[in-house]
Amino acid sequence: MATDARLPTDRVRASSFYRFRSVALRGVLYLVLAAGAMIMIMPFLYMVSNSLKSLGETITRTSADPFSPMFWPTKLEWGNFRTVIDDGGLGRYFFNSIVIAAVTVGGVIVTSSLSSYAFSKLKFAGRDLVFSILVATLMIPDTVRLIPNFLTVSALGWLDSLPALSVPFMANAFYIFLLRQFFNQIPNSLVESARMDGCSHARILWSIVMPLTKGPISTVAFLAFNFSWNALQWPLIVTTTDQWRPISVGLTKLLSQSGPNTELRMAGAMLALVPTVVVYLLAQRQITEAIAQSGLKG
Repeated sequence: MATDARLPTDRVRASSFYRFRSVALRGVLYLVLAAGAMIMIMPFLYMVSNSLKSLGETITRTSADPFSPMFWPTKLEWGNFRTVIDDGGLGRYFFNSIVIAAVTVGGVIVTSSLSSYAFSKLKFAGRDLVFSILVATLMIPDTVRLIPNFLTVSALGWLDSLPALSVPFMANAFYIFLLRQFFNQIPNSLVESARMDGCSHARILWSIVMPLTKGPISTVAFLAFNFSWNALQWPLIVTTTDQWRPISVGLTKLLSQSGPNTELRMAGAMLALVPTVVVYLLAQRQITEAIAQSGLKG
């Protein structure tokens, strides 16, 4: 009887121990994640603080501790951004990058959605073979395609123009592969029903498939925007003047011309970073939904 009386007590103790262990492990996990997040965000905080300092403060007020008053400026120097936009010429480069990225993203969405729909929902001879060859091109390094792309652009007379900076990147095998995997999840019966109702393939793609895959399409759009915005090597090759050079080239020139003016360098870097952060925040929900739909867990 005594042994039976102790059983509930032992169970309570065991349950309390497991709850304590679970809370302790979760606390350790949160501490590790917080430490990792702080390490990752430190360069960004350094960039923000120095972009708003004066030249003197970037030299005299330095600290590696973001909780120290010496890490932050005493007065916010918003004029640093005006200087890099007007005197540094980043305003023109910024506008060029916006136009290039918008045209590139639009082209990527059109070509990727059409190709993915064809590979997923249409039946034609050699479909799987053509798709396999397309995916195999992902193994070709970018440097191998550099010279053929340059010769093609040069032969078309596109050097130092908007098409040279956008058209070569409007089709990407990875984006097509990614969207095709999501298009495959849409039941074929839904497409067949729409066809029986008289819908064309273009109408099915626009009215049924794309609304159901807003998350993956937003992910492709963000990736294409990020790639176009950060491109540096290709713009340097196909442009000779500042007429269509993007902000990545302008930022490189600013870094070489600003000398010891750390605050101007950081202001230029902030200006180049803001659009990417804004686009990600706008597409974050859709990207998260795409990850959830793919079955990935994080």
